[in-house]
Amino acid sequence: MHEQLPDITARFRIRHGFFRKETVEARLYELNGYGCVMKTDKIFEPGDNVVLDLIMDMPVDEITVEGLSGLVTEKRKHCSNFFYSIDFNRAEIPETLTERLQRVVDVLIKKQTLRSRRNSDQPNNLKQMVRYNTPPAASAS
Repeated sequence: MHEQLPDITARFRIRHGFFRKETVEARLYELNGYGCVMKTDKIFEPGDNVVLDLIMDMPVDEITVEGLSGLVTEKRKHCSNFFYSIDFNRAEIPETLTERLQRVVDVLIKKQTLRSRRNSDQPNNLKQMVRYNTPPAASAS
């Protein structure tokens, strides 16, 4: 499975009885305009409908996409958790939510690109430090 996506959480509510609801936060591992993969210890079955709120942490404010309706299409067990593939019901998503969802996806792509560039540059920087026998703290200046 892929790594979890940076700075984004899915929030959903589970009903426990007639009056009690539990709000649960889950990490996302994939996200696009058509669906997502989330990991949680809560149990769903393929065919279940879920309503998700996506919350992306940003330096100044959060980007939220509230009320995304989705269908659980796949369930995979991983230790004491489950990975769920969820397909969004695009026919029921208002245009404003579609735009926000696309904004979140675009920001995630940029963050992942920056992270992969940073990670690919680190071995080169380390090789240069070893080559010149420079301690890591001294190379920062």
